[in-house]
Amino acid sequence: MTALSETEVRQRVEAVLEQLRPFFADDGGDVEFVEMTDKGVVRVRLVGACDGCPSSTHTMQQGIKIALQEVLPMVTDVQPA
Repeated sequence: MTALSETEVRQRVEAVLEQLRPFFADDGGDVEFVEMTDKGVVRVRLVGACDGCPSSTHTMQQGIKIALQEVLPMVTDVQPA
């Protein structure tokens, strides 16, 4: 498999986040993609009701990270921006 361009990575991350958005919206929040580092760390910003939510760490690790790794196996972690 050839390496993905930065644009392709961004498009794939955004597509996954778009699928997850309804779940965030149900709780009055949203998620924004900030960047993916060269070490495979995806940084996202939780907004609205999701910003500062006590479950945000769990959401990032058990929701966003798993969903992203299905599409982009090179994702090593998801962290807040």
